[in-house]
Amino acid sequence: MIIETQLAPNEDVMNFFLPVKITEGVTLEIIDAKTLRKSPLGEQIFDVGGIKSILITPDVVSVTKNSDAYWDELKPQILAEIVDFLNVGSSAIIEQTTKSKDDIISQIQGLISARIQPAIQQDGGDIEFKNFDNGIVYVELKGNCVGCAYALVTLKDGVEKLLKTYIPEVKEVRNIDKENN
Repeated sequence: MIIETQLAPNEDVMNFFLPVKITEGVTLEIIDAKTLRKSPLGEQIFDVGGIKSILITPDVVSVTKNSDAYWDELKPQILAEIVDFLNVGSSAIIEQTTKSKDDIISQIQGLISARIQPAIQQDGGDIEFKNFDNGIVYVELKGNCVGCAYALVTLKDGVEKLLKTYIPEVKEVRNIDKENN
């Protein structure tokens, strides 16, 4: 079983790309004991030690380590935990029937920080979550994204498409333009 890994621009974050889906379109950001109980896989990874947070999507596990921990030590242990979990074949997230607004916001922020922000930062821009209301995610594009002709394409074809794929409650993504609002 091949699990590809990639270090994010933030060197405390490593993405583990899985060969199979481990959830049914649900994402979960694990940042505390309450959210940790929602994921057997998250519990196994946190037991390795040195872990600050985990974002679980259907096909990627994004792990943020503590700044005093080292990937040379953590990566093989995390890979072993993921492989063991995949061999069992259960869902990585214990699904709840309804999500609170706070849970949805946590998922949005987790996806933005783990999957969207690194891609935008590679082009000299940045993105900041501002709000979630009635299915609409409000973000602010910054840096090279401001005034860029491709900002709307990035927002709709990139950010909105990704968020809608992983978080069914998201219906639209809008940029907050500070100059016009």
